[in-house]
This record gives sequence, C-alpha cells and structure tokens, in this order.
Amino acid sequence: MSLKAEQTSPAAIKTGVTHQMTGNEAIARGAWEAGVKVAAAYPGTPSTEIMENMGRYPVGDIKAQWSTNEKVALDVAIGGSFAGVRSMSMMKHVGLNVASDALMSQSYIGAHGGLVLIVCDDPGIHSSQNEQDTRIFGQFAQVPVLEPCDAQEALDFTKAAFDISERFDTPVIVRSTTRISHTRSPVMVNERIMPEDRGFNLDVTKNVMVPGHARARHPKVIERLERLAEELNSSDLNRLELGSSKIGIITASMSYVYVKENLPEISVLKLGTSFPLPKKLIQEFCAKHDRVIVVEELEPVIENTIKSWGLKVEGKEFFPRIGELSPEQVRISFEKAGVLKPEVTSYAPQFEPLIRPPVLCAGCPHAMSYTAIRSLDVRVAGDIGCYTLAVGDPLTAIDTTVAMGSSIANAVGMYLAGYAEKPIVATIGDSTFIHSGIPPLIDAVYNQANITVILLDNHITAMTGGQENPGTGKTLRGEQTHKVNFEEMIRACGVEWIERVDSYDAASMMQTMREAIAYRGVSVLIADRPCVLDPVKIKGPTMKVDQKDCNACQGCMNLGCPALLWSDEWYEGRHIVKIDPTACIGCSVCAQFCPTGAIQPSVSLDRKGEKAKVCGSKSVGEC
Repeated sequence: MSLKAEQTSPAAIKTGVTHQMTGNEAIARGAWEAGVKVAAAYPGTPSTEIMENMGRYPVGDIKAQWSTNEKVALDVAIGGSFAGVRSMSMMKHVGLNVASDALMSQSYIGAHGGLVLIVCDDPGIHSSQNEQDTRIFGQFAQVPVLEPCDAQEALDFTKAAFDISERFDTPVIVRSTTRISHTRSPVMVNERIMPEDRGFNLDVTKNVMVPGHARARHPKVIERLERLAEELNSSDLNRLELGSSKIGIITASMSYVYVKENLPEISVLKLGTSFPLPKKLIQEFCAKHDRVIVVEELEPVIENTIKSWGLKVEGKEFFPRIGELSPEQVRISFEKAGVLKPEVTSYAPQFEPLIRPPVLCAGCPHAMSYTAIRSLDVRVAGDIGCYTLAVGDPLTAIDTTVAMGSSIANAVGMYLAGYAEKPIVATIGDSTFIHSGIPPLIDAVYNQANITVILLDNHITAMTGGQENPGTGKTLRGEQTHKVNFEEMIRACGVEWIERVDSYDAASMMQTMREAIAYRGVSVLIADRPCVLDPVKIKGPTMKVDQKDCNACQGCMNLGCPALLWSDEWYEGRHIVKIDPTACIGCSVCAQFCPTGAIQPSVSLDRKGEKAKVCGSKSVGEC
C-alpha cells in the first residue's frame, strides 16, 4: 500500500525509545537522522517502501522523488553529492544493473557530500528475474558494502555509511535482503543531525572522468580501500562473540541470525562489511579456532576472499549457493558439516505444499489485452510488470521476458533475424516504457523494424504497490505535476500508427490489434484502463451467472479471472460457471465473451447507467 503524504510525519515520533520498524522503515529513518537532503529511487521489491517512507518526512528536510529509472535516481543523488549535501539512492538488486554505469565512474570520483546506495537483494527470487549478489558489484566497483542483520542495524549502518562515505571520499553500498527489508523488529530512534553543507567543490581533475583524470584517480581508489580495510579491523561494525576454540563461524547479514538461532553459544565473528574485509581481524579469529566455517547467503564472496589469503575455511561445501537461507536450512547444513547432530523427531505425516502460482487480479485490464494477443497467434516479447503473469495458464500469451525495457529491442532483434513464422509483438507497461522502453522504440523506428508494440497503460506503477510515475501526473508526495502524453511522446519517436483502446472493450481491442499487426512498420497500440487496485480499488456492480443459460462452454474461464469459478452444477458433463461476488469488480469483460448471455450485472441498470456505474465508466456499454 502506498504511503500518503498526509499521514503523520515519522519525524515526529518520540526519540530515545524503541519502536517496531521494518528494515525499510529503519533505513529511511537512518537516512533522515543522518541529515540526508536528496533522495531518489525507482520502485522495486523489496526496496520500494524505503522511498515511500522517505516521502513522509518533511519536504523541508528531504527532497525525495521517484525517478524514471535507477540510473536517473543514482545520477540525481550524485548531483546532490556534487553540491555538497548528503544524498541517497535506493533500488533492488537488478536496479543496480541499470545504475552501474554511473556507479563505476563515481567510484573514481568519490563523494563530496555523503553518497549512499541502498540495494536490496532478493535471495530465493520472491519477486525478481534472478538472485544476483550485490556484494560482487561492490567488489567490481571497488566501493565498500555494509550488511545489516536486522532493523536496528539497518538504521545504524545507514548512518555509518554516510560517515564512511565522507571520510573516505567514496560511494557506499548498504546491502539489505528481502528478510531484512520486510521483517519488523525493535529499533531505537534518535534526533536528526544536520551536517554542514559542503558547497560545490570545483575540481575538474576529480569531477570530470576523462581518461587522463581517471588514470590519476584509480590509484586513489585502491589506496582508500586499503585504509578502510585497516580501520575495519577495530570498527564497531564488526562484532566478535568468542566461545569455544574448537569451531568458529564467520558470517554476516541475516545469516548471523540463523546461526545464533541454531548455535547460540558458538564462537562467531559477525562482519558488518563484506567488502572490504578486515583482514587482520579475520586472521586473528581463524588463528583462535581449530575449524572455521563461513555462513553467507548466495555466492561465496567472503569465503573466497578469505581463502585467497591462504587461510583455511569451509562454507559452500555445506551451505547452498542457491536460494534464501532459513533457520531450517542452516541447521541442515550444520548437520552436514558435523557441527550438529541430526535432529530426531517423532513421526509426523508429510504433506506436499499446495502450489498456487500468482495470478492477475480480478478485473485486471491486462487479461483482456493478452486474451486478444493470444487469439491472434503472434510471437510475443514480454517485459517486467504485473502483466508478466500472462505467461501462465490459462492466458499463456508471453514467449520471452528478459529485463526492464527489453521487450521492444528483443522484438527488433527477432525481426532483424528474419523471423517470419508469426507476426512479432512486444508488450510493455506504462512505467516500464518510461523506465527504459523509449530508446528501443526509437531504435525500432530508426531501423525500420516491422513490429507491433502494445503499451499496457494502467495509469500507475502497479507491480510494486501503486507508486506514482511521470505517466500519472503526481509526485511521490501526491502533488500534481506534468503528466506525460504517451501519444505525443510515441509520435516524437517517429511512430506514425498509434491507437488508444479501452482494454475492457473486447471487440475494439481485437479489431484494433488486428489492424496494428497488419500495419507495415512500427505500430503502437495503447491498451488504456486503470489498475483495479491502485491508487484505490475500483469496484462496480458485480456480475452474476444465470446458471440456467450457462452451457459450460468455458469461454469466460480462458480469461484467467480469479473471480470466475466452477459451480457444483453440471451441463452435459461439464461444470457450469459461477462468479465470486467478493472478488468480482464488475468489469463485464466475461459478459462480452459469453455466447449465451448468461453473465449479467447483479443489479439492474437503466439504459443511461444513472443508477449504477460499472468500473468507473458512464454505462455498461462503455465498460
């Protein structure tokens, strides 16, 4: 749920006491306490709520904004750092891929005002297309990576990151994960500190990365990492909990919590940074123990570095490189390592968990768009958004999905490859189009590709919870601003065939899509209908099935709407359909597909639609 600016400002909460906070709330609080003045982000689970919470702090304290993509967000924060104020950018792990071009150069430039990137990884791939490990990016960019293990450390480490950034003249990554971002725990909060603005530092040899300047800056990057690594040997960011000398555990982030849950008395070196590592501290810890095991999620980043120093440690031979760790998984791994004896439990019946894949919401406008696409037998390059769920049954209308904004360029590549078995269609959402779909559309026109683009405009960034974007005409704080005109923008890219169709109008959608595909060149069809959930849930008179007229043809069931169910009634050996009134939002698309007219509104409507309005339309016909 999006946070609204009119809610009580979290800046007003009582300080010096503990409050229950999620990791994302704590990161936002830590940034505010650290005196951040500029904050920019693009929404992406599990990082989204950080910026939503930043938007609740007074506008006089923080200039907080949604940006069009993660690179823009980081560049905005870099600009704030250039101007001498503490600045921050937030994104999920795959968002760092988009922002990495700027990060690689900014590593050489450094940070005038403190510059911090909050990057939230998604081990277990709960809501992402991969589970890459941001710590490797930190090594790649040669910037420090801090890893909190709970909400309190999320706040404390965010504050510490700004101090490190300014003292060592470097961008700093604070790496969270899904569990840290979304788990709630007690947090002690404090007052905001206001560091003095540093003003703009006019130094072109430092700020302008041409080859001559970059060659001089690279040695400084190496030198600062060496200084930082040396300081970390005695830093409070790391925690030493000595126990028996037999076995020692080196760990970080959420893995520390799982280790302590299974082995509360074990000797542990809990690292607050995964790059650079405190070499002397680790060497001393290893020397005190007969056996040392590294416990970390995903890649053996810490383990491999320690092994490169010639120290003997174990780790990934027992702990998986794939998926999210848990207390149960850590216990199993310790049993494999011989640290714990296999747990003996009384017999309990084993149950296979019911697999319930995610589905589009009842009344989702994307369902009709993909129903039309599927009926036309085309090759579909999909993109990142709620609509990616159309890959599953019963829609099964997407053939490829790679990354944000990839669909249009993927379609161009299919065309250039000479693919002619089926017409080529690219589907992309409104927020994703603004994020990274415009350059490939220009490329498609410039290179005269013969493709159709379906722009799925649901008027919001729906997948991450209904955030504003330049297509909504509202800012993070809900203020009115310029609203992008998609037709004008697309026309400016050189597209000549553009049509906008109501996604709920099945006949118009089908016919217009046929025309778009028949057009020779780049055609763009805008499928226009607001998201049924954000910013508010749209609900009109629900639909119902007159079961005496239903012939169980299953045509409506192919829409994949979760409000459509099988009843206990039968017709010629097949179940008759029924509609769940608590789920139905009254879009009427199923009624348009019903050949017998069995599906009707549950309340009577007059011909002008004055007694009730379905889905925000003026009449049933318009819905």
